[in-house]
Parts: sequence; structure tokens; C-alpha cells
Amino acid sequence: MTPVLEAVRLTKRYGRRLALSDCHLSVPPGRVVGLVGPNGAGKSTLLNLACGLIQPTSGAIRVLGAQPAADPAHLAKVGFVAQDTPVYADLSVAEHLRLGRSLNPAWDDALAQRWIARIGLDPGQRAGRLSGGQRAQLALTLAASKRPELLIFDEPAAALDPLSRSGFLDGLVELVADLGASAILSSHALADVERVCDYLVVLADSRIQVAGVITELLGNHFQLVADRDGLTEADLPAGVELVGPTHGPSHSTMLVRTLCGAPVTGPWHVRPPDLEELVLAYMTRSERPWTGSAPMTPEVH
Repeated sequence: MTPVLEAVRLTKRYGRRLALSDCHLSVPPGRVVGLVGPNGAGKSTLLNLACGLIQPTSGAIRVLGAQPAADPAHLAKVGFVAQDTPVYADLSVAEHLRLGRSLNPAWDDALAQRWIARIGLDPGQRAGRLSGGQRAQLALTLAASKRPELLIFDEPAAALDPLSRSGFLDGLVELVADLGASAILSSHALADVERVCDYLVVLADSRIQVAGVITELLGNHFQLVADRDGLTEADLPAGVELVGPTHGPSHSTMLVRTLCGAPVTGPWHVRPPDLEELVLAYMTRSERPWTGSAPMTPEVH
């Protein structure tokens, strides 16, 4: 199957600042991908590259098997909702739909009209007078009504209140399922990722730290807990790789990844991590070196 997003040695610089460095990634179709990482990690840069808004400094990126924005036909296959859910303040809801119809050859007017009615938007209302949640829903409607194969969301719910955020995420899930599309959702809210995504990409220090199906990642990572001075990297058995340690006043914890089903038995308590623990360990790994630990190869599916 052709990956919906594929990066090979992808690098992007803005002057002297390195935004992405030697990134490798292959995302299979049919997934709702959660893209997470700290501020400045390169998430928006990766999504802008995927949309063809900017070009890589070196390396390659392919979306749906082709160079991003290769031609009008390829552009029509990708729907993008940016962080500020941009709409035209002086245009009405109906005028936005007419504009979408004129610009997109595969425009599904029935879907657009049905969704606008369902979320209660007045077709005559100017977008500038809509609430933040309504503008987000309008942007989602415009992106989905293109009937794209891939929907890309760059922090679309960042400024929304909890009720509007919940409604937006419900709409995202339903529309992606109706379209049979893939989706990439960049978000700082791990609860949102856990709620709607089945695939995870962690981006930190300008690199892909780990990527994979969430259930599989949670299934092959473990938290090892021991007394404060009773847990060292040297104690790890063969086939187990260290992700990151955490030291508390009385206990030490290691998040580890097993390779090929290697056992993790030893002088420690073993428990599964939750998604937040897994993500935070990978996000902070580059900031908290562990003596003797080699960098881990990102897990690519």
C-alpha cells in the first residue's frame, strides 16, 4: 500500500535554524495520526511541507505517492485546516460553500449542505461574526467537502473552549470515517490524540523520535520501577532498549521498549505506560541524556 505520508532524510532549515533534521517516516493509509511534540519541534513545518506550502532544504517528502501539490489533481486530494482555522471574514457561510464548489472539481455539495445544517450554521451569516467553534466547523466542512484522501489539521482546536473542542473532534472523526480518508492531527492536547487517533508520531529536537500504531506502541513499552538506587541501565536484559529514566525521592522508573518480544523480568516492578508517559519520555529524551545510552531508531510502520 502506498503510504499517505513518506519522508526520507527530510531536512528543513530557516536560515541558520534547523526545523527538521534527517527525518524518516512512513505512515500507512487509513489511519488517524496524532502528531505531537513540544513547541518548536517542527510539527507545523512538517505539515506545511506535506501541503506543498514550503519546500525541503534536502531529502524528500511524498504525500499519497507524489510530490506535495504536484498538480491541481493532487491538490484536490488533500484537505488542510490550519491552526487559526482561516475563513474570509466578509464572506457568508453560503459564499464560502460556493467558493469551495468553484475551486474543487470533486466538491460534494450535498455533504457541505448537510453538515452546515447539522451544526446549525446560518448560510447568510458572515464568517467574521461566527464564534471560534463555528469558524472551526466551517473550515472543517470546507476541507471535507473536497472529498480528499488525506485531511491535515494543524492545531485546529487549540483556541476552542472544551465544548467547542469536543464538537469539532466529533465532527472530525465522523467526516473522516464517512470519506474513508486518512487524517493527520497535530495537537498539544494528548487527551485529544488519545480520543481520536490510532497512530502516533512524536517529533522532538527536530527529529522523529518514534512512530507507530498506538496500541502496538503501548504493547511493547514498559515502565520498570525499583528503589531509588536499585535500577541502572546495566541491569536491562538483552533485547530491551532504554527510552528514558525518571528519578523520584524514593523510586526510579525506566521506560523501555522491547524488541522481538524480549522479556523484561528482573528486580523491578513492571507496569504498562499510559500514552502521556510514553509521549513525555520520548519528548524529553534529547534533553535528558542517560550515560551510555545510544539513540534509539524511530519505529516506522
